[in-house]
Amino acid sequence: MKRLFELSLTALLAVCCTSGVLEPVVETPTPSPAVDDSDMIILGEQLEDPYSVENMTKALEAVYPTKAGIRVPVPATHYYMRFLPKNRKEYDILEREYTLLDHPLDYEIVRDGDWYHDPEIPDGQITWQYAVVPVDASTPHLIRSEILHGCYIPSERAETKSEDGIDWAAVERESFRLTGNEAMLEAPTKGGDAEAKPAGRISIVDPARGGEPEGVRGVQVACNLFVKTGSAFTDEDGRYQMSQGFAGKPRYRLIFKNSSGFNIGFNLLLVPASVSTLGNGEAAGLDAQVDRNSDRKLFSRCVVNNAGYDYIQRCSSTSPSIKTPPSNLRLWLFQGLDVSITAMLQQGAIIDNGQIGKLLGIYAVLLKIFLPDIMLGLKGQDDYDDIYAEAMHAFAHASHFKQAGILYWDKYVRFLVKSYITSSFTVYGTGSEEDHGYCEVGEMWAHFFQTVLYRERYGDENVPQFGDRQWFRPQILLELEKQGLDANRIFQVLGSDVTDREMFQKKLISYYPEYKAAINEAFAKYN
Repeated sequence: MKRLFELSLTALLAVCCTSGVLEPVVETPTPSPAVDDSDMIILGEQLEDPYSVENMTKALEAVYPTKAGIRVPVPATHYYMRFLPKNRKEYDILEREYTLLDHPLDYEIVRDGDWYHDPEIPDGQITWQYAVVPVDASTPHLIRSEILHGCYIPSERAETKSEDGIDWAAVERESFRLTGNEAMLEAPTKGGDAEAKPAGRISIVDPARGGEPEGVRGVQVACNLFVKTGSAFTDEDGRYQMSQGFAGKPRYRLIFKNSSGFNIGFNLLLVPASVSTLGNGEAAGLDAQVDRNSDRKLFSRCVVNNAGYDYIQRCSSTSPSIKTPPSNLRLWLFQGLDVSITAMLQQGAIIDNGQIGKLLGIYAVLLKIFLPDIMLGLKGQDDYDDIYAEAMHAFAHASHFKQAGILYWDKYVRFLVKSYITSSFTVYGTGSEEDHGYCEVGEMWAHFFQTVLYRERYGDENVPQFGDRQWFRPQILLELEKQGLDANRIFQVLGSDVTDREMFQKKLISYYPEYKAAINEAFAKYN
């Protein structure tokens, strides 16, 4: 089965837009980079949840044993629930409403990790999803769910004594003591039992930019202490501030669901956004600095995260604007593959379902449930700038897709499939096949804009000209840029009617007649 997956996945990569050349596979990546048991959370014993209605009631009675009129039992503010969505539609309904976790929140974690799959749920099916749901929230009645127990979670306003004189922060801490979880508590902050609200910075080092840490931008930082949860997105400097306070040390993690509107995620457990666990940290917050010596997946996710954030900001802030990728763009990262593809499957690009089934076998469920748009192969790319450039190439394709449309992209895919089959694993073909113009225009643009973006980040010295040895000649557009026709203006031409080099040339002239001589000269130079 492992060998079948190797061959199938490699074949799948051939049916979509790629920034590399596929070579025949001898010893190729296995599923392990995507489904690595060493990344799986291992649970220990179930713990007493200090926030359960039962335990908070006991704590209230203990803190105020003689006080008349205290509210016993305490009312539930939330339900600790689990859901079992059977397909992507059900999962999406839940994700829009709740913060979902794939593992229970009231268990000891023997070994931390990025994912969990309930052993009672078969591989290839979505595992139980856990959420803390307000009691007044409506839950989808057709999706399988269970209420595990009612909870009382003090609000932010309850950190000091409430109107009835109850110090809920003291009650919360007492519940930790009564349930045997006192070791998780932190010493009270100055002024009493007020809880710390996590704040910090998530940063990453790019040696090619001098090595000064920069923020991991727009990533979601989440944490929980039992069923009490908090989350916030980082700003451009990688800083975050949560509104929820914690009495003890919460468990922190990065969720690669960017505030700009794209997700980075791929594993056999069918989650649309990857999670990198940072471990337990102080209630006041956790700082994390990532570099190439950090966990490989964490590092590459952070780099691609920043590339996507930067790309979207760059496109939307310049005029005339380059269309940003679709707002729900989904990326998968493959650590063991050396090609990248911009398939745009979630956006409606068509690949025959029967072909997918034949190619991937039992793993076809991955594509059927959570369709990817971009699949980045990162084998052999260990440095920030290499991964960043690869991601920018893919994002450039995603903008072209937005401009040219689905029908154009379907033609593109069919060309690449045929090219892969007939051209000795060279997905670009030779430039003489039928419909080669779709590849010519698409790759000319993506390699050109990749070069532009790399230069904008790293400067003019020793900037590689990506794709300069390929038959589709992105140097043409670099020549035009030197003459004053920049990437933003070139992009405006890339409609669905620009299906080959000749049409590209003619439309550029029609849009920018003042550049006619420069356009003709550039195209003739690389004829």
